[in-house]
Amino acid sequence: MRKSDCFLIFVAVFVILLGAMFVHSSYGIRKEIASRKERGEMVKRFDLTDLCLFTEASYTRHLTQADLHTPFQDNPGSLEHFPSGSIVGPPARLLKNTPLRR
Repeated sequence: MRKSDCFLIFVAVFVILLGAMFVHSSYGIRKEIASRKERGEMVKRFDLTDLCLFTEASYTRHLTQADLHTPFQDNPGSLEHFPSGSIVGPPARLLKNTPLRR
């Protein structure tokens, strides 16, 4: 068997695997749509609150419940010590009336 034959077999196998991944993802999308509808109905039925994005600090767990001063409630001069606090800022409604934003 020549090297070119091995290469063509290799490419053919990986093209088939790539096609299988696309087929698998299309089935996954259909399942996700049904699952998303079920979760939406559950949220309405149980009247659930906002999504918890981070588990570190209370002001990053529930972004709608935070204010501008919550990260500094323990020590007003301290820096942000939770990584998620630097990723997610305060809600936009809180930044409207602040002099920090121009």
